[in-house]
Amino acid sequence: MNSSTFNRFPLLTLLHPREQSGLMAGALAAGLAVGWWGMNRLDWPLWIATATVLAFLLTSSVLKWQADQRRYGPTAMGVSALVVLQGFHAVEHIVQWFQYYTLNWSLRASTGLLSPANAEWVHFVWNWLVVLIVILLIWGGLRNRWAWLLLIWGLAHGMEHTYMFVRHLEVLDELHRLGITTITAQGLPGVLGRDGWLALSSITRGTFIARIPGLTTATRLDVHFWWNIGETTWLILAANTFMRDILADRGRRFGSSVRSGLTI
Repeated sequence: MNSSTFNRFPLLTLLHPREQSGLMAGALAAGLAVGWWGMNRLDWPLWIATATVLAFLLTSSVLKWQADQRRYGPTAMGVSALVVLQGFHAVEHIVQWFQYYTLNWSLRASTGLLSPANAEWVHFVWNWLVVLIVILLIWGGLRNRWAWLLLIWGLAHGMEHTYMFVRHLEVLDELHRLGITTITAQGLPGVLGRDGWLALSSITRGTFIARIPGLTTATRLDVHFWWNIGETTWLILAANTFMRDILADRGRRFGSSVRSGLTI
């Protein structure tokens, strides 16, 4: 990848593993080998193999983010980590989409690479954690139009998951009072999508709002696929603009244009 590519997409400068490239490549290869062996010899489910790969990558990722902090500062380190983590979260939703629409698995079976993480409390905690991190990054200097759009999108996404988490707890409580403990009450509709609040609420019922294609007809899988694709897109645009400003500022301070972010 030549320097002009890094100049056009300065976020690649931040994400490049640099001195950790060899360690990260080795960790990835080892994790994939152990995961493949575990699935074929020990009948591991996919989520254990995936967790194994992530565990192998942990050390090199932490070392890379520490290097980002030394090179560009703590806000850039946070941006780097969030892009990777939210990127993986988006990949999870892409895999779920692929499982459902291409492999024709059921909605219940289309749980992605880390199926135990496909739980209401995990979604709730993760999305509000992302919002908190974005607020801290904005406070630390990630200030551009994409960052503000990311924050607004993240808050709306978090409210959707809050509604679903509250409904999840309410339904669980009702089931427990009936003596039913074998149903998890996962996968309930939220504000948007098929059977969601927007489609069935007494406020919107009978109006055109309750018949908006997609917003009131999409499956939960589709709704949260697009929530996360949007969130990841705004994050990448915000991070790319942030890194362009950092590299441009360094170029001005050193009295020369930045020909390649990898040299800074």
